[in-house]
Amino acid sequence: MQTNTAPRPIQTVAEGAQLIAQLGELLETLLGVVEEETELVRKGRIVDVTRLEPKKAELAGQYYAATQRLKANTKFLSATLPDKVAELRHRHDVFRSLLQINLTVLATAHAVSEGIMRGVAGEMTRKAAPQTYGMSGRATVPAPNAARPVALVRTA
Repeated sequence: MQTNTAPRPIQTVAEGAQLIAQLGELLETLLGVVEEETELVRKGRIVDVTRLEPKKAELAGQYYAATQRLKANTKFLSATLPDKVAELRHRHDVFRSLLQINLTVLATAHAVSEGIMRGVAGEMTRKAAPQTYGMSGRATVPAPNAARPVALVRTA
C-alpha cells in the first residue's frame, strides 16, 4: 500500500549530491534497459523483451520516487548544486530523446503485428466463405463485418 507522504527534505549539500548521483545512476541503468528493449524489438525478439519488463518497471518506480524528492527540493538543489542539476537535466533530455525512439519502434512493431493479424483474419474469412458468383458473374467477396475472430495463444 502506497502512502501519500511528502518526500523527505534534503538537509545538506552532501545529501543533495547523493540524490543527484543516485538519479544519474538510475537514469543510466534505465537507459540501458530501454536501449536493450529497442534493439530486441528491432530484431523481432519479442519474447526477450517481455523478460525486461519487471526490471524496467522496478527502475521506473525508483526513478519516479527519486524525481519526486528532487522536485520537492528543487530550490535548495538549484541554489547549492546548480552545475549538477544542469548536468542531470541534460542527461534527462538525452534519455527523453532515446525514449522517444523506443516508443516509435514499439509503435511500429505494434502496427506491423496488427496488420499481420488483420491479414490472417481476412484470409481465414475469405477461405471460410462459400465460393459463389454474384449476379455480375464475378466471385463474391465476404462482407467486411463477416471477419472471423482470431485468437493468439502464447505459451512460454
